[in-house]
Amino acid sequence: MKKIGFIGCGKMAGAIISAIKEDYNVIGSEISEEFAKSASQRLGIEVYCDNRKLAQDSDVIFIATKPNQAVEVLEGIKDLITPQKLVVSICAGVTTKKIENILNPSTSGRGCHEVTGEGKKVIRIMPNTPALVKLGMFGICAGSKATDEDVKFIENLLSSIGKCIDVTEKQMDIVTAISGSGPAFFYQVIEDMARAGEKLGLEYEKSLTLATQTALGSAQMIFNRGETPVQTLIDNVATKGGCTFVGIQEMKKYDSTKVFYDVIDKTTQKACELGK
Repeated sequence: MKKIGFIGCGKMAGAIISAIKEDYNVIGSEISEEFAKSASQRLGIEVYCDNRKLAQDSDVIFIATKPNQAVEVLEGIKDLITPQKLVVSICAGVTTKKIENILNPSTSGRGCHEVTGEGKKVIRIMPNTPALVKLGMFGICAGSKATDEDVKFIENLLSSIGKCIDVTEKQMDIVTAISGSGPAFFYQVIEDMARAGEKLGLEYEKSLTLATQTALGSAQMIFNRGETPVQTLIDNVATKGGCTFVGIQEMKKYDSTKVFYDVIDKTTQKACELGK
């Protein structure tokens, strides 16, 4: 059985750990004895206060730190990462190439892809917070040395807490914007709808329940649509001349398509900056 280590045991890492710890040998590492003890009690696993010990003991190493801490963490363990181990990063904006450049230093100075021989394997994933309720969404991209088997292993590992899609490195910042940041955008839309209902005379909690359950059901309808275009689902509800049609026209008046494009575009740009 592979031993899986998590450097950083925060909420996102904790969601993954809680889902897989019954089927895998899972350990963690934290920045202090206090944090390690707290994480161990919370997650029910052994948690070190030593990244190097974790890297030495693990077959798969998740880098679950803040993006601006990733380089320092990787520099501290790179000599312990063998080509047989797999490094999996959940750090937004930190590319597989950047990680490979640290783990596979080139004597020629031309970067990791110029290293001769067997390189060290890296996979990057972008999770989101609904993984905490086992409805997560994960974008996955493989580095230059990771195999199809490595990707399949990570997909199987995450399948109990959400869905996975394979994307290219260039697409990962878009994934970050849509699904990584997306929950907050949907929370905002649901909250805005609930507050609108409240202003019109419905109690807030009732309005919030209506908006939340409607969002949940609508999302499931999209997953169940088969080959039916989403626009058809919209048209099926927004009968011309009806109340929904009037609401859709109001959304078009304010150009909701552009609003959400700008939201995703700006968030994608920020995600790209995080890794620099």
